[in-house]
Amino acid sequence: MIRVLLVDDQALIRGGFRALLEIEDDIEVVAEAANGEQGVALAVEHRPDIALVDIQMPVMDGIEATRLIAGDERLSGVHVVILTNYGLDEYVFNALRAGACGFMVKDTEPADLVQGIRVAARGDALLSPAITRRLIGEYVSRRPEPAPEGLDVLTNREREVTALVARGLSNDEIAAQMVISPTTAKTHVSRAMTKLRARDRAQLVVFAYESGLVVPRRS
Repeated sequence: MIRVLLVDDQALIRGGFRALLEIEDDIEVVAEAANGEQGVALAVEHRPDIALVDIQMPVMDGIEATRLIAGDERLSGVHVVILTNYGLDEYVFNALRAGACGFMVKDTEPADLVQGIRVAARGDALLSPAITRRLIGEYVSRRPEPAPEGLDVLTNREREVTALVARGLSNDEIAAQMVISPTTAKTHVSRAMTKLRARDRAQLVVFAYESGLVVPRRS
């Protein structure tokens, strides 16, 4: 059973998501919060698998709530998925940096929302849709920052794998492109995450763009 926490200041939005998710046999909504502060407290209380968190909320916004959840060792099993009204929202990038595993727009198709919950619950980043890669690429290109240190700790294979993760490839796709087994691909990804202290694949993608390992593509 996938346990979900809903964090959104609009009761109608929370009600709609609850009605949609609880139809599924393998998903349970364990709590609802109207702001980020309540969301963090309920995450500690219920330890959900997924926290669906809106970005803009009163009292505490979704970015700060994400940062607190991601930084709490007690909540290491909680995967934060950011909800936004707009696909290309610069706040989403800040949320990914804060520790979110991905994001979904609120008007996404119901089937895609449910599938997204399952993907995030498995520990995979919601970074495969083209809109997400475009968001990261465009926002990073608009925001020049010193490249973070750390690339030198990666082997050539780990750098190659990290770049492919940033392109949105799954472990199976990485394995096919590098002509290695999926297990070996997963091992390389895990080692790169450990060395770079990335919480999940989403943060690995952010690092790849910020370090210059991957150059944003212009649309």
